[in-house]
Amino acid sequence: MTTRELETVWAPRMLSVLRIMAALIFFAHGTDKILGFPDTGGTPAAFTLGWIAGVIELFAGALLILGLFTRQVAFLASGQMAAAYFIGHAPESIYPVVNGGDAAILYCFVFLYLVFAGPGPWSLDAGRGNHSTADRAHI
Repeated sequence: MTTRELETVWAPRMLSVLRIMAALIFFAHGTDKILGFPDTGGTPAAFTLGWIAGVIELFAGALLILGLFTRQVAFLASGQMAAAYFIGHAPESIYPVVNGGDAAILYCFVFLYLVFAGPGPWSLDAGRGNHSTADRAHI
């Protein structure tokens, strides 16, 4: 298989894999904060910043796993991760490796990428016909 064939066949599929895997981990943060699973030390009080973040992680994670309303949900999740970095991590240090904000930065940019790239072919958005021409390549 040539490089071009790999790109046209597998690149869209790997976009879906990236979306699903990032969303699964994001969803796990929401289940921890909102559902207490797995229990890592308590859940935030209702309507606090941590609780709102958990609700977004839970519902946005679920929708992104399914690839439903991907662009809109990814925009929200990207913004949440940018806010999380600047509110929760950056005040500790300018260096992400020191302030523990590495994951927030990665989530922010992966989700921002999904805003523009779309969900990939393995998604409910693709099944609903709500995707770009690039998403349709070799389902």
